[in-house]
Amino acid sequence: MTKSNAVNRRQFAQLGTASLAVAAGTNGANAAQNTNGYPDAQQIQPVGGSSLNKSGDQVPLAPPNDQPPNLKLPEVPKKKIGWAVVGLGQLALGQIMPAFGLCDLSEPTALVSGHPDKAKTVAEAYGIEKNAIYNYENFDKILEDDRIDVVYIVLPNSMHAEFTVRAFRAGKHVLCEKPMAVSIEECQRMISAAEEAKRKLMIAYRLHYEPLNRKVMQMCDEKRFGEIKTFDGSFSINVEAPNIRLAAELGGGPVGDVGVYPINAARYVTGEEPVEAFAQAHQPTDDPRFREVPESVSCVLRFPSGVLANISCGFGTHRNDFYRVACTDGLIELTPAFSYNGQRLMTHQKSHADSHSVVTHHEIAEVNHFASEMDHFSRDLLEDRKPRTPGEEGLADMRVLAAMAQSIRDGRAIQLNE
Repeated sequence: MTKSNAVNRRQFAQLGTASLAVAAGTNGANAAQNTNGYPDAQQIQPVGGSSLNKSGDQVPLAPPNDQPPNLKLPEVPKKKIGWAVVGLGQLALGQIMPAFGLCDLSEPTALVSGHPDKAKTVAEAYGIEKNAIYNYENFDKILEDDRIDVVYIVLPNSMHAEFTVRAFRAGKHVLCEKPMAVSIEECQRMISAAEEAKRKLMIAYRLHYEPLNRKVMQMCDEKRFGEIKTFDGSFSINVEAPNIRLAAELGGGPVGDVGVYPINAARYVTGEEPVEAFAQAHQPTDDPRFREVPESVSCVLRFPSGVLANISCGFGTHRNDFYRVACTDGLIELTPAFSYNGQRLMTHQKSHADSHSVVTHHEIAEVNHFASEMDHFSRDLLEDRKPRTPGEEGLADMRVLAAMAQSIRDGRAIQLNE
């Protein structure tokens, strides 16, 4: 198309109700030019018929205003929730801080770190004021900082309970990374602190805010493929020292770090709480990485309906990340299941026409898991809703983790009501 036949966006908006159509066969040589070198709108002829209606008036072909009346504009939030991120390790810097740029309702307004130089650099990068940088000693001063609504605990597992309770005493809401804590007693103390402070506690189970895992939950709740019979889930990575995951004193070990994912998944696909756990662990003596924590752990969980869940996790293998739900009339498979992105969902169902299995690949647009969960919590605060993954969700997983630890120590199956 020649320049004389082109009409830019600005001219299109300015033409208002003028008739805009280029006559068939018209070229730049025949079209009248305005002072900008574009066709004069009044000289362009309609294609394939008259531009006049029965009354002789021109038919409007463009809205009279700059924007059509039915154009939906984005919602402008009345308020963004201010977040303080506590702990500036790999997860916070690699995933959480960048995710704020994708949030609609959440913004970083404060940092808490034991490394002042690192905190200053991060604050400058994200437009956080210098006087909104705290350390672990003066953390309680956040009580006086109205810029902070939520505290996001991204610390070693052994520090979760302490800083969650301190945040509630400072009058803030809390999003705490999983596992919620290192004992049932700590989880209960965190829940009690939230109730006493009249603030909300949410545990960062990001997959509850990820669409493909949400789809699996829906399929299982609706019994799309019949009754669930077995669940198989595994999450293993290869951890190199030094790493806080390998330190028992900090609450390390594969079960609380990566094992909690298939454990939680077994609970959310069945919609039940396990009644029995039988676990085994392997802790090699020839690998110094595992002098404090096991290399690998496997467990069978039994649920009230009879579903058996086979769980495995570890710190010494190539990444292994999936779960499968075997039902009477089909199979649900998510792989990878627990990664930050790239989830792939397949279902297998017997064909009614023949004995072959019909495989369906479910395509659902990805979301940023951290932005999704943070905005969910911000909306909970704005609308005064209970979080989807409250402290009770973390406590339920901790009961399973405690039963698994006891099973490993005692070498027997443990009833979860013991």
